[in-house]
Amino acid sequence: MMRTLSDMRSVALAVHDGITIFEVASVCEVFGVDRGLADPWYDFTVCGAGTVRVGGWFRVEAPSGLDELASAGTVIVPACRDVDEEPPADLVQAVRAAYDRGARVVSICTGAFVLAAAGLLDGRRATTHWMHAGLLAARYPRVRVDPEVLYIDEGQVLTAAGKASGMDLCLHIVRLDHGMAVANDLARRLVVPPHRPGGQAQFIPTPVPNGREHALSDLLPWAIARLDRPLTVEDLARRANMSARNLARHFNAVTGTTPLQWLLTQRIHRAQELLETTGDSVELVAAHTGMGTAATLRRHFSRVIGVPPDTYRRTFRDGS
Repeated sequence: MMRTLSDMRSVALAVHDGITIFEVASVCEVFGVDRGLADPWYDFTVCGAGTVRVGGWFRVEAPSGLDELASAGTVIVPACRDVDEEPPADLVQAVRAAYDRGARVVSICTGAFVLAAAGLLDGRRATTHWMHAGLLAARYPRVRVDPEVLYIDEGQVLTAAGKASGMDLCLHIVRLDHGMAVANDLARRLVVPPHRPGGQAQFIPTPVPNGREHALSDLLPWAIARLDRPLTVEDLARRANMSARNLARHFNAVTGTTPLQWLLTQRIHRAQELLETTGDSVELVAAHTGMGTAATLRRHFSRVIGVPPDTYRRTFRDGS
């Protein structure tokens, strides 16, 4: 049985020899540093088999052994050193034991190979870095590998595609545990995007110049400032001074999704923030987010978030 939310705030990072530094640093920054954003924050520890090499440069002495993974509520497995080798047997066994005791198990990049070796991905959708997705599918045919997405949340088992998407998944977990407002605040502290949906593509078909120099750099903030209005694709195209077809092409290149899906995602995010931080009725939240009616908001919110707006509000307002 999966543990309670309070239990899952006990987070253990499973390290092994030869792991990459980015995934380790990202997890430590999100879960290992208490910035006073929520009380309590996570109880974080690093578990490994003695001294491990990280990033090819550092040697780190893990403060806890792999056997202590079983007592954690959330276990995070970063990328493997070499996907052509079998994952360390002691790590696989420890991750399996943690799962069997109800832990939420998370992989980043090729850490999915560890979860697959432990049998945790059998019959589940999972992702890994697109360069290794074919190998994961061939080696573990019972895994439903999706090489297109940033991350996948299957409840007790979550997988992220690669380095930056590992940060996306960590923020997603914070959002699940502490709510949208806390996750957004943490993202601002880390100077990263507050939310990239897991279904977004791992890479975009057209390179986008750095900074604000892309075709939608003015349009996106303009639309976000007007979410309370019934915006259409035609409205967006007119504002961007381009055809609807050209607008769709640019949206796919910049955001990895369609204009209407992007708008709906922003409206849901705004609704989450209002439900967490205000006492506005669901009817008012629907009006402020351009959903029109409470019924429309409830339908879309329940489909995307998984619970009705009232339940979501009780979860995070009561928790705070």
